[in-house]
Amino acid sequence: MKIIKKEEINKIKVIYNKKLFWTILILIGLLIFLMYFIIQNKEDNNQNINEKICVPASCCHPTECILTEKKLDCSGNICSSVCSGPLDCGMGHCELINNNCEVVSNAQK
Repeated sequence: MKIIKKEEINKIKVIYNKKLFWTILILIGLLIFLMYFIIQNKEDNNQNINEKICVPASCCHPTECILTEKKLDCSGNICSSVCSGPLDCGMGHCELINNNCEVVSNAQK
């Protein structure tokens, strides 16, 4: 970029390199395009985390929780009615805490 000041002219005239100007303009456009996709990807990841649901890990008297996608098929199981696990008889429930499935007690403090 050159700045030229002629003695008879009181204004400064800037002469720029057109190739450099268009290169910078294209790079700014690419940067904006890239930032959009980074933000979009971050929002998609947050939605995926929010869609995770935890369920009991075993069919009878569960003591742990797992993600729904890893859930066992309990259709042919017969369980006793004994309340022995931390999730039996409404004593607790499964919850996603810090991106991990945890057993949460329903006991009120």
